[in-house]
Amino acid sequence: MPRNEHRPRLWVRWFWNSWKHKRGKGSIIRWRTRLDVLPFNAFNIGKKTVIEDFVTINNGIGDVIIGDRTLIGISSVVIGPVTMGNDIMLAQHVVMSGLNHQYQDVNQPISTQTCTTAEIVIEDEVWIGANAVITAGVTIGKHAVVAAGSIVTKDVPPYSIVGGNPARLLKQYNFETATWEKVNSKMKI
Repeated sequence: MPRNEHRPRLWVRWFWNSWKHKRGKGSIIRWRTRLDVLPFNAFNIGKKTVIEDFVTINNGIGDVIIGDRTLIGISSVVIGPVTMGNDIMLAQHVVMSGLNHQYQDVNQPISTQTCTTAEIVIEDEVWIGANAVITAGVTIGKHAVVAAGSIVTKDVPPYSIVGGNPARLLKQYNFETATWEKVNSKMKI
């Protein structure tokens, strides 16, 4: 890493990373994507996955694993540790960060204090709307929908729809009636 920068040196990006990290067949990483991936943590993408322009991916503090047939929309940010399943759609400007800065010591700047990490897990078939924020330690269950502009601070159950700031449970799929049903609006996730 160059001094006072948060991205690897050019030769690491061009040579070492292409040998170390795994990229599935048919996957596409657009040219204007910022890959701040380092060789000491994993960065793997599955088959037929697309990472759009202006996306930033950083594995400096934790692994970034992306499954098959996943779309990461324009200008999204993914900071590890993050594990994504298959068939996921991230709209534009989605932010996922598996790290938090410490701030407790008031005698030193926040920028010099340590970071903590908690893995974000996105299970299969999830759709995350534009401008959503997924915070450290959150798990989003299979086939869930996160509404645009939501701030997700707690786990999202499978087959559910959440929205708001902070995100609340809006609907859940009922397998007995085969319908999406509204949930009591006072119920929090």
